[in-house]
Amino acid sequence: MKMREGVGIFALVGCIVFGLMLARASETQSGSWTLAHSDDPGKVHFTLIQTQKGGHSENDSDWPLSAFQGLNVANPGRQDVHFTILRDAGKFECEGYLNDGEGAGLFHFTPDPKYVQEMQSLGFGGIDSEKQFGMAIQDVTIVFAKEMKGEHLSNLDTDKLIAFRIFGVNTDFIHALRAEGLAASDSDKLVAFRIHGVSPEMVRALHQSGYKPEEDMLIAMRIHGATPEFVEQLKQQGYDHLELEKLIAFRIHGVSPDFIEKLKGLGYPHPEPDQLIAMRIHGVTPEYITGMRAHGIQDLTIEKLISLRIQGID
Repeated sequence: MKMREGVGIFALVGCIVFGLMLARASETQSGSWTLAHSDDPGKVHFTLIQTQKGGHSENDSDWPLSAFQGLNVANPGRQDVHFTILRDAGKFECEGYLNDGEGAGLFHFTPDPKYVQEMQSLGFGGIDSEKQFGMAIQDVTIVFAKEMKGEHLSNLDTDKLIAFRIFGVNTDFIHALRAEGLAASDSDKLVAFRIHGVSPEMVRALHQSGYKPEEDMLIAMRIHGATPEFVEQLKQQGYDHLELEKLIAFRIHGVSPDFIEKLKGLGYPHPEPDQLIAMRIHGVTPEYITGMRAHGIQDLTIEKLISLRIQGID
């Protein structure tokens, strides 16, 4: 085969492959939608249900009314509607009906092939049709991708961009955390912060109480409920600036301010933190102490109470 013929065939094959890629990228995806009133002013509760092989996927959340072009939910009674939702990743064409501002219908999503190319230029590859659909739903814009890229985050990919949109990780959140002294550079931890409620306000309150927790410790504290409010309640009971591990252990085992207060009333004014944890682990409750005293057992030190419980003496 002559070189010119070979190059021509190669170019032809390349054009065919590229054409198929564009055709696949422009394939429409369909499903149904529902719309209902929201408690959040200026928003509606919008659900998209996409039919897939072997089942369906569903996404529902509150959307701003500004996202729906050509839709008027203020009209009373029943009305046929046709509206459009434009995203960087593609376009949703929706039709159906509303009845007093609530209704349902069908949608067709057409992905924008330029979106994949622009995202690839930013280093975000692997966007198939399903992922592009998800990025359209969560409104992962090119601008947002550039902003996150500019924050120099580790483990940042398209899945994290979607998660950021779902859980509200943005530049304001990142900068607020960094203003409190955190690195805030790990994408996974940023998502975990949002899921478990680690906020800049929480970090600031802990710093003001003399703590300098690492990011993993902050997540653990939120998971177990060792909040600044809990820290303050313990301080009022005489337990000031406990080790963070002890605070978490208190929450895990149920050492509460109420528990401590009841022990004070029984003559145990300030047990050591480890004693409190051991009492909860072994079931030395105020009721148990009262019961032992009712049986005539006196001089019940905390160590003796724990020993009695371990031996199964009720």
